[in-house]
Amino acid sequence: MVRATQTEIEEAVEALRAGDLVVFPTETVYGLGANASNPAAVRKIFEVKGRPADHPVIVHLDNPRYLHRWVSEVPPLAEQLAAKFWPGPLTLILPKADHVNDIVSGGQDSIGIRVPSHPMAQQLLTAFGGGIAAPSANRYGRLSPTKTEHVREEFGEAIRVILDGGESPIGLESTIVSCLDNTVRLLRPGLITRSQLEQTVGELAQGGAAPRAPGDQMLHYAPSTPLEIVSSDEMEARAGEIAARQEKVAVLAMRPPLNTQRYMTWINAGKKADTYAHNLYNHLRTLDRAGCSRILVQELPQGERWAAILDRLQRASGVGMDMDDLELSAG
Repeated sequence: MVRATQTEIEEAVEALRAGDLVVFPTETVYGLGANASNPAAVRKIFEVKGRPADHPVIVHLDNPRYLHRWVSEVPPLAEQLAAKFWPGPLTLILPKADHVNDIVSGGQDSIGIRVPSHPMAQQLLTAFGGGIAAPSANRYGRLSPTKTEHVREEFGEAIRVILDGGESPIGLESTIVSCLDNTVRLLRPGLITRSQLEQTVGELAQGGAAPRAPGDQMLHYAPSTPLEIVSSDEMEARAGEIAARQEKVAVLAMRPPLNTQRYMTWINAGKKADTYAHNLYNHLRTLDRAGCSRILVQELPQGERWAAILDRLQRASGVGMDMDDLELSAG
């Protein structure tokens, strides 16, 4: 992975200390960062993204030893998860410290914390010496960025400092786990699966009340073009219906098309879950730019390795699933 130069890091740190926003890479997606201890700076994230004020942001740290600055307690089960998966693509929802501003927590008594593993994120966090609040660097509800060119497409010149770490290695947002009230609950699936979590802390809680968390809206991670999930058997027929009206149609599939059509743009994303996830947002951006009336996405296989991808596509289509239903369908 690419590392930033000392000059680039110094410029980013200066920007953060001045209350400005900085885009930086993580192993999941690119983040839009602000000094988490500066409420006015964090508020800029919401303004630039068009993000609702009650939607919490994740605070990124370079090391778990700084948790005590942000949380009132670290439950033993959370300690086990942190020891196993940090640094890495796991966000823990913990009881927040009293001094943490409501703009960070969305007005809740909890806070999301992550220790990313990307070396450039680690460089920035270590040099800055504090927490960086950072949701994904995109307009609210839209596709997350996995390259700096995606960030520039979204924001143009609005963000002055962008650290370029190349393509995001994972390409999907972190797994989010709530560790409140002596229970561990999966709020958003990611690369770290339910089975991996349960191997560490035992069976996770199902259902029940959960705090608001990033990416929990019914319509989220969405391209501008309407997106519809269809079965493999129906894809050609559904695409043919749209093309017959002389409307352009985009298809994200796990195989090549049986027949090519004049009005059809087809991407074969393959059958490997990790590769599909890595390329998902890039593929959807490509199809979104194709000027089509609809994006058709081939129904995904069963299995928890596909659960995070299914979650993002369900939300991109506006047809959300209950987390328990998602986990059941994922096996």
